[in-house]
Amino acid sequence: MSRSPRSGGLDCFRLPAALLVVANHTSPLLAFSPEADHVLTQILARVAVPFFLTVSGYFLLPKAEREGRRAVCPFLRRTLLLYLCATLFYLPLQLYKGHRPGLLGALRDLVFDGTFYHLWYFPALLVGLSLVCLLPRRARWPVSALLYLMGLLGDSYYALAAAFPPLRICYDVLFHIFDQTRNGLFLAPLFLVLGGALAHRPSTRNRSARLAALIGALLLLLAEGRMVFSLALARYSTMYLSLPLVLWLLFRFLQSLDLPPRPGLRPLSTAVYLLHPWLIVALRGFARLTGLTTLLMDNDFLHFLAVACLSLAAGALFCRFLRPRPSPAPARCWAEIDLSALRHNLGALRARIPPECALMAVVKADGYGHGAVQIARFCAGEGVGAFAVATVNEGATLRRAGIKGDILVLGRTFPPEFSEAHRRNLILTVADPVHAEELAAFGKSLRLHVAVDTGMHRLGFPSSEVDAVAAVYRAPRLRAEGLFTHLCAADSDTPSDRAFTHSQIDAFFALAANLKARGIDPGVLHIQASAGIYSCPALPCSLVRPGLALYGVGSSGLRPVLTLKCRVAAIHVLAPGDTAGYGRTFTASRPTRLAVLSIGYADGFPRALGGRGHALIAGKSAPIVGRVCMDQTLCDVTAIPAAVPGCEAVLIGSGLDAAAVAGAAETIPNELLSRLGVRVQRVYRMLS
Repeated sequence: MSRSPRSGGLDCFRLPAALLVVANHTSPLLAFSPEADHVLTQILARVAVPFFLTVSGYFLLPKAEREGRRAVCPFLRRTLLLYLCATLFYLPLQLYKGHRPGLLGALRDLVFDGTFYHLWYFPALLVGLSLVCLLPRRARWPVSALLYLMGLLGDSYYALAAAFPPLRICYDVLFHIFDQTRNGLFLAPLFLVLGGALAHRPSTRNRSARLAALIGALLLLLAEGRMVFSLALARYSTMYLSLPLVLWLLFRFLQSLDLPPRPGLRPLSTAVYLLHPWLIVALRGFARLTGLTTLLMDNDFLHFLAVACLSLAAGALFCRFLRPRPSPAPARCWAEIDLSALRHNLGALRARIPPECALMAVVKADGYGHGAVQIARFCAGEGVGAFAVATVNEGATLRRAGIKGDILVLGRTFPPEFSEAHRRNLILTVADPVHAEELAAFGKSLRLHVAVDTGMHRLGFPSSEVDAVAAVYRAPRLRAEGLFTHLCAADSDTPSDRAFTHSQIDAFFALAANLKARGIDPGVLHIQASAGIYSCPALPCSLVRPGLALYGVGSSGLRPVLTLKCRVAAIHVLAPGDTAGYGRTFTASRPTRLAVLSIGYADGFPRALGGRGHALIAGKSAPIVGRVCMDQTLCDVTAIPAAVPGCEAVLIGSGLDAAAVAGAAETIPNELLSRLGVRVQRVYRMLS
């Protein structure tokens, strides 16, 4: 699985790439030096469009691998819509040029050549991405490389193909279908696959080495381009043999910059790419009307600068005009989920475990209230390949959402659930010998991990019953792939609890050793949950199962992922002696301002916090008074003049640690977070 490096370097290069396309269509150096302009526009600028294709593969193919081919369908629909709109936008220019291709010609333009000279990129992306997604993963590299070589022979190396009559005939046939091999069949697939491969490679900060390699590759591209033109090999000059190498090294260099994302540059670069041909036409018309042809048309460099500046300005206006309206702020109560904190926690947990050990993200109870599907998708994008849930239904929900990794159901399952578990390729826990018999009676092979009871006395085979565990591994209808237990006191530092934890560890690994001595491979071993990762980090396990730690609770060095907020619904002023709330449990001892918060126990906010908890309003602590109601909660905001109807109140986070809030409610953070209800809207953000 991949880990998503930061994409800021890629974002920053989008705009130079779009301007290279503008340069290709305006020849900025032609008046100074035709040779220099040739090097820029016919060789170096050919990096631009493959860069955009590679970026698309970089973001889309890992998503398709994680969530299935259908995951790219929304992108394909948006791209097709944009392409059709651009086609209509450029239709007046096509008619002005007298381009009336007929039905078959129009179809050819639409699918392969583009409906205007720069719009070929969109059908190339649509066709290329569809082709790559349809190919089996193992076939993507060889097929796309073969197609690219075929494209080379129809482009920069056409003279070599034309020297062999059979090849020439083949290409003559192809060129009756489309004008160039620079299209979605031959050019696009290789760069899309290249981007997908780059997404699986972690970024490095060895910038000088990356830059030196990139410069070397560009010099190789330059030499190849000069050779192609000096030998008159090219039919067109858009595809080069060294171009994939340049793109690979360019991406590796941009990754090494480790810059934060610049999402605003993405639509701007697209707008510059789309709009600049219209602005070339507009600028030339303006120059003729004003008599400035010498300045704005004959001077190639100034012409390029003018088109570039106009394209940037028009692109900025275009993006501003089409910018989607920001979603309205949640109106009542919501939980902000900071995905950057989640990324940080994943890194911190990985740093504590041996390199050969992997994370199994525990996303049961709707991801501890954080949203299981969204958390699992993000973790999958960060390289997590295994997940743990409590029930078959939770596992099926992840599968329906496109989660492709291993999913272990930690709880006991029952015969009516076996069919769904088998259909969804879930891994079930074998809870005890009776459960093993039920699983064997199902009649179909089920993936299993065997639970071992090392002292918690919840689920599992007693660690002393080696024969019973061995029988599960040897049962012909059972696929036992792993062995696990749960440390019940790993979060305690008392001598007796530490000794008990070590006895659990010893019993577990003794059982695993006994199985191996009998010729049985116990498979995947996992024993540490969140507390165990910190108290016993170096155990020789295949997996660890972080739950609460994943969400930034309970251990130092982690960042809380969730912040619970609501709005102030009303303000009431009480005189001394006035009472408030159910049972009149609060009595004002002085002139008091009460804020009515739009959250209650039906949202999962503990009723026990009445008279014990606090909220943060305008950064100040406001005691919760009276009884927490089903839908509202009262706070004393006498000392907070900024507390007014509509303002935000924080219930968990931003200084109100989940453990402290849970302690005030006489519970634990696990319960506090997992009880947040469906009425609490989850808002997912990269906050830092």
